[in-house]
Amino acid sequence: MTFEAEQKFIADIKGYIAENFPLSKLEDEELQDKIEEICDQKMRGQYVSIEQHVSIVEQIYSSIRGFGLLDAIMKDDSITEVMINGPKEIFVERNGRLSKLEKHFESERRLEDVIQRIVGLAGREVNQANPICDTRLPGGSRVNVVLPPIALCGPTLTIRKFSKTPMTIERLIRYGSITKAIADKLELLVVAKYNIFICGGTGSGKTTFLNALSNFIPKDERVITIEDSAELQIVGVENLVRLETRNANAAGAGQITIRDLIKSSLRMRPERIVVGEVRGGEALDMLQAMNTGHDGSLSTGHANSTQDMLSRLETMVLQGAPGLPLEAIRQQIASAVDIIIHLSRLRDKSRKTMEITEVVGYEDGQVILNPLYVFEEDEKSTLEKVSGQLKRTKNKMKNIFKLQLSGIKTEI
Repeated sequence: MTFEAEQKFIADIKGYIAENFPLSKLEDEELQDKIEEICDQKMRGQYVSIEQHVSIVEQIYSSIRGFGLLDAIMKDDSITEVMINGPKEIFVERNGRLSKLEKHFESERRLEDVIQRIVGLAGREVNQANPICDTRLPGGSRVNVVLPPIALCGPTLTIRKFSKTPMTIERLIRYGSITKAIADKLELLVVAKYNIFICGGTGSGKTTFLNALSNFIPKDERVITIEDSAELQIVGVENLVRLETRNANAAGAGQITIRDLIKSSLRMRPERIVVGEVRGGEALDMLQAMNTGHDGSLSTGHANSTQDMLSRLETMVLQGAPGLPLEAIRQQIASAVDIIIHLSRLRDKSRKTMEITEVVGYEDGQVILNPLYVFEEDEKSTLEKVSGQLKRTKNKMKNIFKLQLSGIKTEI
C-alpha cells in the first residue's frame, strides 16, 4: 500500500468510526480493539505487511486520542529533535544530522488540532492574539509553537525530545563528553556548594549536563528548580520543589516569569536553587540569590565561550536594571559565580566539554578567569571526526575556601 493509499484508508476508517461509535464513551482499550477489528475487515483481500498494519492501527488511534502522525515520530528513539514547518514540511534530527520525512499531516487544520491538544495538556494557550508559546509534553520534551500570521509557512512546531531515562554523569562519561576523573572533581564542587554556571551554544547539551550535575546534590537538601518548561529530572531528592513559568492569558494577565519565581523561591528556605536557563533580567535576581547565602546554585546560559558568558551576564543584568553601573555588575558576577563550564557542539556533531574555568575575582575593571581544564584536540583529529580530551592546565585552583569548609582536601 502506497503512502497516499494508506493516508486515504486511514481517513476513511477514521470517518467511519466517528460516525458509528460514541467516542466519548469508549475507553482507550475498547477504541483500540474496535479500530483493529475494522481494519482487519477492510484489509481482507489485499496484501498489507504486519508492520504497515500495526502502523495504520496506531495512526488511526493516535489521530483520535493522541497526536496523530506526531505519535509515531515521538516513539522513534533515534530522533532527538522534530521540526514541523507547516503540514507538509517535517524535519527530524538523528545523531546530530537533519533529514526530511516523507510523511505529512492531512491538512493545516489537523496540525493546528494537534498543537492545541499539546498546549492544552500543559494548561497553556496559543491563538492568533497570542501566537507564540513555549510548553512541554507530558514526558518532559520541550515544545515551541509559532502560529500564523507570525509563521508564514503555516503552524510551526519544534520539539526537543527529552530522554525517558534521566541523564547521569555515567552516561556523559560513556558518550565521551567528560572523563571519570573530571566527573569526580565536579561532584566535589557541587557537594561543596560552588555556584556553577553552564554555558554553550544551541544544542550543545546544557540542560542535559545540568541534569547530570544536579544529581550530585546531596539527597537530604531542599532543592528548588525553576524553569520555563519543566524538564529537569532530579532523582532521589525528596525535598524537591519544581516551579514553572506561566504565559499571560488572552487578556494579557496572569504571567509568571522566571524572575517572579526566583524572588518567590528565596522565601521558601531553599538550600539549592537550580534555574534551567537564564536569558534576561532574571540574571540579576539569580546573582543576588547566589550572593545572599544561597550557595550551590546551578544554572545555564547561551554563550560561545566562558569569556562570552560574562559579557552575556552583564547584558542580561542590564535588561533587569538598566541604570546599574557596569563596575557594580562585574563585581556582583565575580563574587556570585564560582565556576563556569563551557560546552560545545563540534564539527562532527559531537558534544564536548570545552572548558572548566574558575572565576577568581574582580581587578582593574575586569572579572578575572582562571582556566582549570581545557579541551585539546590530538593527532587523531580530522575534518570529519574530532578526537581529544579535557586536560588540566598548570593553573592552581585559587578559591578553595568552600572545599575547606566542607572538609574536602582533594585538589581540583
